[in-house]
Amino acid sequence: MNVTSALLRGAAAGAAGTTALNMVSYADMAVRARPASTTPEETLRQLAARLHIRIPGTGERLGDRIAGLAPMTGFAAGLGMGAMLGLARAAGWRPSLRRQYVVATVGALIGTNGPMTALGVTDPRTWGLSGWVSDIVPHIAYAVVTVHVLDGLD
Repeated sequence: MNVTSALLRGAAAGAAGTTALNMVSYADMAVRARPASTTPEETLRQLAARLHIRIPGTGERLGDRIAGLAPMTGFAAGLGMGAMLGLARAAGWRPSLRRQYVVATVGALIGTNGPMTALGVTDPRTWGLSGWVSDIVPHIAYAVVTVHVLDGLD
C-alpha cells in the first residue's frame, strides 16, 4: 500500500473514531446534564496568543468564530492519530487488538489534552474521578472504532 492510501485510510478511520468520541461525549452530557467544556475554546485562544495569530472579529463575532474553530482541533487530532495508525499498519505494525486500542487511546488523549495541558488551560492532576471518566471513556470509544474501521479497510 502506498503512503497516500495509508494516510487516507487512517484519516477515514480516525474520522469514524472521532464521530464515536463525540457521540459518547454528547450522550454523557445529555445523561448527566453536564455542560459543554470550554477548554477547546480557551486552548484556541491561548494558542493564537502564543503564536501571535489574530483571529478576526470582536465581541460576539469573535466568540462565534472561536466556537466554530475550536472543535476542529479535536477533529485534527482524531484524523491525525488515525493517519498515523494507517501509516504504522502500512509499515507492517500489527500488534494485538488490545495494544492497538491502548496506542490509539493514549495517542488521542495526548493529541487532545496535551496542548491544553501545555498551555495551562487544564491540569489533569486536578481532575476528579468523574472528570477522568468523562475524558477517557470517549477516547476509548475513539480507539475501538478507529481500529475496527482500519481492520475493515484492510
